[in-house]
Amino acid sequence: MQAVLDQLAALNGKPIEHLTPQAARQQPSPADAVRELLKLRGQSGAPEPVARVMDCSFPGPGGEIALRIYTPTGQGPFPVILYIHGGGWVIGNLDTYDSSPRALANATRAVVVSTHYRLAPEHPFPAAHEDTYACYLWILANAASFDGDPLRVAVVGESAGGNMAAAISLRAREQQVALPSHQVLIYPVAGADMETPSFRENANATPLNGAMMKWFARHEFQGSHDTKDSRFDLLHADLRGLPETTVILAEIDPLRSGGELLVNRLREAGVKVDDKLYTGVTHEFFGMGAVLAEGRDATQLAANNIVTAFNLGGRRMPERSRRFP
Repeated sequence: MQAVLDQLAALNGKPIEHLTPQAARQQPSPADAVRELLKLRGQSGAPEPVARVMDCSFPGPGGEIALRIYTPTGQGPFPVILYIHGGGWVIGNLDTYDSSPRALANATRAVVVSTHYRLAPEHPFPAAHEDTYACYLWILANAASFDGDPLRVAVVGESAGGNMAAAISLRAREQQVALPSHQVLIYPVAGADMETPSFRENANATPLNGAMMKWFARHEFQGSHDTKDSRFDLLHADLRGLPETTVILAEIDPLRSGGELLVNRLREAGVKVDDKLYTGVTHEFFGMGAVLAEGRDATQLAANNIVTAFNLGGRRMPERSRRFP
């Protein structure tokens, strides 16, 4: 982990909290640091091979939204994972978060649909939440077009993406749409509290710190009414009836405490949760399986739970309805 952080520092990125969003999107990422470390070790920095990778788009609420579809080896129709990248709703794209969906496609033998979404401040809350939910509905309606099984669809999200993955399940339940088979929330943003123990402990951590979180929030939210919205504020949402959940957390991460509270809230709501805290690693470790054993282990944990859910029969309908989109 320290070797990755050393490589990230060597790339001489500027602190994004002092930049415009446009400039922040051009800064080196932890994924860049992983590639540099692999090169330093004389290893290939090429992406993990997947049988087929296709770039396309779908018609989102505010225009076309980019997708990248990863198809594993074998004969379909395959179960489907909707993967939602992080970046604090301001930065991040399909390229910076390319390693996680590749690893998940191979580990689960599922088609992984990695979706982009509109970014703030150009498109503040709830634009990204609207886009990612629209992508979920699009998958249910169009899975067969990319050799996917619409009866077996899971959601996976990292950081801000973890927040939106849970929001998809909440909205599907509210709108009586078929629920995801399983949800994996990887160091998710659970709410707006920036005075938690992990925020204080990791105020100056790398690659995510307290100043960056406040910078993200300033650009994404237009007022306290947004941060209290149940689509974002998972800790105060009604979590009953959500699918079985895997929560993956990192020790050296401002978001750790919020994730731990979310695990407790989910269990209090009667949701079955498998959670694991990985020590000695930072935010963004999940996609670093090429150099981190913890990243590989976390991917396998998520994959095992997703495959189990798929094998148990796929999607679960809300009790009051059997409506499909």
